[in-house]
Amino acid sequence: MALTAVGLGSIIGSGWLFGAERAAALAGPAAIFSWVIGAIVALTIALTYTELGSMFPKAGGMVRYGQYSHGSLAGYLAAWANWIAIVSVIPGEATASIQYMSSWDFGWAKELYDGKELSGTGLALASVLLLFYFFLNWFAITLFAKTNTAITVFKVVVPVLTAGALMWAHFDTSNVTDHGGFTPNGWSSVFSAVAVAGIVWAFNGFQSPLNMAAEARNPGKSLPKAVIGSILIALVIYIALQVAFLMAVPADALAGGEGWGGLTFNSPLADLATAWSLNWLAILLYADAFVSPSGTGMIYAATTSRMIHGVQENGHLPGVFGKVDPKTGVPRPALLLNLAVAFLFLAVFRGWGSIAEIVGVATVISYITGPVAVMAMRRLAPGLPRPVKLRAMPVIAPIAMIFGSLVMYWARWPLTGKVIFIMAIGLPIWAWYELRKPWAELKPHLVAGAWMVLYLLVMALVSWAGGTEFGGKGYLAPGWDILVVSLIALAFYYWGVQSAWRNPTLVAVEQEMLASKQEAGAGDATAEDGREKAPAGV
Repeated sequence: MALTAVGLGSIIGSGWLFGAERAAALAGPAAIFSWVIGAIVALTIALTYTELGSMFPKAGGMVRYGQYSHGSLAGYLAAWANWIAIVSVIPGEATASIQYMSSWDFGWAKELYDGKELSGTGLALASVLLLFYFFLNWFAITLFAKTNTAITVFKVVVPVLTAGALMWAHFDTSNVTDHGGFTPNGWSSVFSAVAVAGIVWAFNGFQSPLNMAAEARNPGKSLPKAVIGSILIALVIYIALQVAFLMAVPADALAGGEGWGGLTFNSPLADLATAWSLNWLAILLYADAFVSPSGTGMIYAATTSRMIHGVQENGHLPGVFGKVDPKTGVPRPALLLNLAVAFLFLAVFRGWGSIAEIVGVATVISYITGPVAVMAMRRLAPGLPRPVKLRAMPVIAPIAMIFGSLVMYWARWPLTGKVIFIMAIGLPIWAWYELRKPWAELKPHLVAGAWMVLYLLVMALVSWAGGTEFGGKGYLAPGWDILVVSLIALAFYYWGVQSAWRNPTLVAVEQEMLASKQEAGAGDATAEDGREKAPAGV
């Protein structure tokens, strides 16, 4: 239950506050399907990670699996993508809170956000929130855990209440048929909304239970329940909110020539509540605009510190980032690094929408190693205990790879190219630690990781050459582009599975797990022996 709360608390952050409007602006009423597609993508990929998470219940798990299966190059790229996707959420949550504050009925508040990005004052207030997330995790993880449970309950209640209140206040079904119909911008916009409207962001929190798997008592049972349960609960809430938003938008807001694309709400749900005289709901939403993003920001500050700890253990960061405070159990140097990077993201990407786009594509790039790694580990280490092992995984894994690749393509050029370039920025760090090794030691890592490097380059090329509806040059006709991306995904999936090897990191973790099992067995034997020798009546 605690891991489910962590997962749900991570998922329900700022995505629900903005996602309904951004998805509707792109896809109109068909945005409902965008949420369903996003949940299906998240579920298929999450299933691959639950098996990996139960096999290796270590802190920062998401940054380790690629290293275990393919060595340093693929492992580092996967860890870098995952870290970029998660650490950028922290300033995104702070930005979301300030954007909602800009709708307050005060002159100074309205100057915090200009419709596209935060002002200097807005950035300063968002920075204060970043420090709040940081210090809460710095001093006591137990305080974080207690606070998170209460915040999660609040974060679930308020969206449900919001959806119900808006449906009760105004439910105009003509919004679905008028203003361009159900799919005013075509089905391509429905797919693009999954990647760039914050939907991938909104479901991304399923990673948090995996990154905290080392703290679970029974990961074999609790991880699948936490991951799958949190996604499904969130999907129901998100669909209810999307339906409520679609029906509650005033007709005059859609009367312009742009229709759904002309929506200009700064605080979408709170603005609708005010429009229909639900002032109590608007006040509640303004409060929740701090509670929900702050709860997620605190969770991500905690999980990203464990990710940095994992990257350091992989050998790609200085040893100081692997240090854990003995009193609190918190990796404080990692917290400091994440805070610095969060400030950088806040300075460069000053609006929730721009951060959400980066998070969405980076998240998908980090996803692709899961389907490959889970089947590679079945080939490399069939004897390792798997508390979670799905019979359908040989089918689920390639489908997950296809879904992840399609979402990356749907994100539209040039965004896909920009995020892939951000992935390349991290390579010098890998090179600093790896290129000094002897060629014989380095070569197998390069060979095993080549599939991922080439995959990113090919996906960038396909995005550039793809359909115009996805920002490409139009060299691939509609329909054919989807087929091409799917075939590319399958080709790299099978290449990736076959290129995995029993690298030193995998051997080391196997030995570590074996030693832990032997120690546990010795402890059980000692306890049993003590019971046998105990005198009667004791």
